[in-house]
Amino acid sequence: MSELTVGIDIGTSSVKAVAADADGSIIARSRVPHEFFVPSPLRFEHDAALAWHEGPRRALEALGDVNPRAVSVAAMVPSLTAVDTEGLPCAPGLLYGDERGHSDRHSDRDDAITEAGELAQFLRWQSHERPNARGYWMAQAVANHALSGDAVVSTTVAATAVPLFDWTQWDEQRLAECAARPDQMPRIGPSGQPLAEVRDRPGCVLEGGTIDAMAEQIVAGCDDVGDVLVICGTTLIVWAVIPDPVEVARHYTIPHTAPGKFLVGGPSNAGGLFLNWVDRMCAMAAGGEVNMPARVVDPGRVPVWAPYPRGERVPFQDSTRRAQLVDLDLTHDGASIRRAAFEAAGFVTRRMIEVSPTPARRIVATGGGTRVEAWMQALADCTALPVHVCAVPEGGALGAAFLARMAAGLETSTNEAARWARTSHVVDPDPAWAIAVADRYARFCEIAG
Repeated sequence: MSELTVGIDIGTSSVKAVAADADGSIIARSRVPHEFFVPSPLRFEHDAALAWHEGPRRALEALGDVNPRAVSVAAMVPSLTAVDTEGLPCAPGLLYGDERGHSDRHSDRDDAITEAGELAQFLRWQSHERPNARGYWMAQAVANHALSGDAVVSTTVAATAVPLFDWTQWDEQRLAECAARPDQMPRIGPSGQPLAEVRDRPGCVLEGGTIDAMAEQIVAGCDDVGDVLVICGTTLIVWAVIPDPVEVARHYTIPHTAPGKFLVGGPSNAGGLFLNWVDRMCAMAAGGEVNMPARVVDPGRVPVWAPYPRGERVPFQDSTRRAQLVDLDLTHDGASIRRAAFEAAGFVTRRMIEVSPTPARRIVATGGGTRVEAWMQALADCTALPVHVCAVPEGGALGAAFLARMAAGLETSTNEAARWARTSHVVDPDPAWAIAVADRYARFCEIAG
């Protein structure tokens, strides 16, 4: 009997799917692109019917003639839409950082993470706009319903809705405060367990889904103290591996999936969303030349970006911040500006690494951005650390495929996922850039705050 499993990852700009064998080798892969929408500077949304419902189904079909034992869906968090009686999205799919998730209630702690409770605010908005909706579902629930007919999520996904989820079930009182009921929320089942069957695939079970960053983590092989996981996706996510839990102002500290270890860091908007925006600006300036040829850039002739065209998450938790490009002069061209953008992502990474109480020894990079050589080189140069590039860019989908193995009874622990970790190559810092980059990092800290 085949031991193939499928992982699907709903990202900001596409749905990725991989079919993996017992050793984590990719047998088939697919990608279904979709748009994201920014109707105003503080709004960020998907057409949930296309991205969350149709996208996963099409990505699974596009894998071709595979016969998986199980499927699991990862997705960015938080996300929420309203669905009609057929389980089809009938409202915008609200995404992380959208102003409709902002709360008027502020913590009296200066170091508080203001993203907490964002999904509850999404629910308030959705229930007000669609009071007669059948339900209010996260991206994973929409996808799971499309794949199986059952709007189910794992406890891992439900945890992104705290305080609406009390770690056992939906909190009826908290939901009522958002004008919603437990029966309008997805059904919850244990993570790593079979919770439904995939339509038209007899014997193929569905795991309840996970968070994209967690899926990336379990298959990255970034498990030793001093390692730093950098997820180079539309969102940039930085996690430094530490031996003990510590509180760092305005950063997250969470348990590692490896026993007895922890992660400190969090998400930043200085990822692919920012970098692709800079690319589009440079392409327009170059007369629409999207695939700009590589140009030699003088290490000492690069401007400095504050990479916040849609605000920043960790550490500022400030959606009103905006991008700046400083120290620009007539000697700079598109290549210099692009290098500055990659450096900005590297500087954001370095600043998060520096809050860790444990010295960093290497970066493990995963995500679609690892295909961009210039990004990987700037990441190494800006942090002065070697960058170990994961061999499978679709880490979120690969991690979901491992969770699918657990649902199929083929694995018993996520700790075993480390055997799927593979390094494609290592990018070392370029000494020729060291002095100039150090000077620009100081300038970056000055202008970015």
